Amino acid sequence: MPLPPLHIGAYPLEPALILAPMAGLTDLPFRRLCREFGASLAVAEMISADMQLWETEKSRLRRAYAGEPRPHCAQLLGADPQQMALAAQRLVAEGVDIIDINMGCPVRKVQKRTAGAALLGDEAHIARLLQAVVNAVTVPVTLKIRLGVDPQRINAVAVARQAQQCGIAALSVHGRTLQCGYHGAVNHAAIGAVKAAVSIPVMANGDIRSTHDAQAMLHHTDAAGLMVGRGAHGRPWFFAQLAHFLRTGIHMPPPDRAQIAHTVQRHLAAIHQFYGPEKGVLQARAHLKGYVQQLQASPRWQHDLLTASCASQQQALLAAFLQTVESA
Repeated sequence: MPLPPLHIGAYPLEPALILAPMAGLTDLPFRRLCREFGASLAVAEMISADMQLWETEKSRLRRAYAGEPRPHCAQLLGADPQQMALAAQRLVAEGVDIIDINMGCPVRKVQKRTAGAALLGDEAHIARLLQAVVNAVTVPVTLKIRLGVDPQRINAVAVARQAQQCGIAALSVHGRTLQCGYHGAVNHAAIGAVKAAVSIPVMANGDIRSTHDAQAMLHHTDAAGLMVGRGAHGRPWFFAQLAHFLRTGIHMPPPDRAQIAHTVQRHLAAIHQFYGPEKGVLQARAHLKGYVQQLQASPRWQHDLLTASCASQQQALLAAFLQTVESA
């Protein structure tokens, strides 16, 4: 079931497979790796619209795109229309090609600021915010939403129609509500209703962890593309598997342990280079937690890798594991 070509503004996405923004995970090294494996777009970690926070090293690294194929997509988190508009202009001036607006984050600290998915409870405010950002920049603006605040207030269709009227170029829909968080089944029918209600591209998101999941999502939603988040954690090659399946209808087998270890080595080296050896060790652990299950190593080795205290120790453990696998 090949997906037809999809454009966001002047940017073609083929295949329309997008890495979802995930705080602490979709940094530059991981985005580059996912693009290499077939993601046609990778959305960076969300950035607060409060530019007073942008001078920290953490914020600076979240706005780094060197070596990543274009288009570069940044996601903004905020609730004030003017603040969001100014932040979007700053990002575009820094070279960002697509601005994505976060109305999907269910994290409690974001809810307390009436941002993320909490914005879905006020449709009038949504319209003001979207229009302010679209009017402020010349690049495409996209939007990521959930189905609503809770199962009794599913308003994704109404929000999607507003988004289209405001000039939003494309929409990503996570098939759960704010209240659901990441629990319960993804509502394919509700995503399909959004797709049927608007003419802008709609990407489906939520629990896409296998080619079978992707097939079911596309069958039930008729979405223009797929946005994958947690399904790619520790499995950047999942995008290659998805692309192959969509192109041929054949399920590509996963990489073997040696291939996985080589990928982890390259990813680890990129993390250490990007963050520096000290911070890189800590950042690498978030990604290594996703990889260790795929490597099928002993519990003791997994523990040693996840608790390694320096970059050289992480690299040495991986090198020793790879030598063992290749000589088996």
